[in-house]
Amino acid sequence: MSPLELLGASFRAAVAAADPLAVVPGHLPPPPRGRTLVVGAGKAAAAMALAVENHWPAAAPLEGLVITRYRHGLLTNRIQVAEAGHPVPDEAGEAAAREIVRRVRSLGPDDLLLALVSGGGSSLLSLPAEGIPMADLKATTRALLLSGAPIESMNTVRKHLSAVQGGRLAAMCRAPVLALVISDVTGDDPTHIASGPTAPDPTTYRDALEILAAYGVHAPESVRSHLERGARGVIPETPKPGDPALAHARSVVVATAQRSLSAAAQLFRAEGVAAAVLGDSVTGEAAEVAKVYAALARQVRRHGEPFRAPVALVSGGECTVTVRGQGGRGGRCSEFLLSLAIALDGQPDTFAIAADTDGIDGSEDNAGARLAPDSLARARALGLDAKRLLAANDAYGFFAPLGDLVVTGPTRTNVNDYRAILVL
Repeated sequence: MSPLELLGASFRAAVAAADPLAVVPGHLPPPPRGRTLVVGAGKAAAAMALAVENHWPAAAPLEGLVITRYRHGLLTNRIQVAEAGHPVPDEAGEAAAREIVRRVRSLGPDDLLLALVSGGGSSLLSLPAEGIPMADLKATTRALLLSGAPIESMNTVRKHLSAVQGGRLAAMCRAPVLALVISDVTGDDPTHIASGPTAPDPTTYRDALEILAAYGVHAPESVRSHLERGARGVIPETPKPGDPALAHARSVVVATAQRSLSAAAQLFRAEGVAAAVLGDSVTGEAAEVAKVYAALARQVRRHGEPFRAPVALVSGGECTVTVRGQGGRGGRCSEFLLSLAIALDGQPDTFAIAADTDGIDGSEDNAGARLAPDSLARARALGLDAKRLLAANDAYGFFAPLGDLVVTGPTRTNVNDYRAILVL
């Protein structure tokens, strides 16, 4: 395998380790005495629903509704799949969420609510709290996406603008609740994944207001008024850890970034390349994080420290991009890689890949991109200014003309970003 082929294979190994069709079946419970209702939301929701259908006893009652991103659906028989807007919520998600609430409220103590939760569910399961129009929820979400706020902070706000997230979906259910969760957040805490519709929420309305202020988000009046009323105690808080309202609910995390990174590392080692997993929870501005990883790659290449080449430096997590202008294209993985290219400045024998395991990196149709020692030189030959494109948050405009985008289409899973730097 060539270096770039090896990097591509490592990414596919990471994605395969989080395939819902492989990881969900081993965690399914026995059917209850009554009905089983499957609900869910996220980029992996359709594949998770299909996994349930494939392994649920044919004679046992099974019904449900899950919401996934547009063009992420799959053909199912017993569980309905709806498609809706992501990363900005829309009316399709709102309508599907209302139907999920109706069905959940119909369950009794002998039934089971099986919740399928994955990244992307915060926008897809979009039922705004009373008094907040969908247009205002959209505007707030757009502002948060551009602010550079980490996903945990964004979800703190979204939980407190929702009628179902932050544990509220489980609290309204009379049946036992089992949530199977594919984690796309650092730390793998179910409260942060899809804004935790079945998990207790340790955050508050006051926290949400402070996040808006810290990141300069100017929310519509309905949003700010709702949060301020909550902070004064006029509106009930989300269920907190230890709340009896969630005593009947439990969550099981079935796929994580760490397991995917380990699968990629095993592939490298099988090909005779040492692998160092540098963390599954890397955060920070993508362009700045890349500079740190470039310094590490230079140290390996020049001094054989702290690892000797050949070695793959593997990491995961979720970086952020603070967009300060207009017209940028791409996402955090592509931005990381463009900044890495500039910092490495054509370092020989050094290749890299950065891609989102869900198959979509930010605003375009690519999962991410790949980098070779000659990428900057080829870009200059095409008249591309790497530093200018990075300043404009237009990493897509750098890698697309080079033919170095990683395009997979929807993977229907999501365990966050995957990055590997191969030093030979």
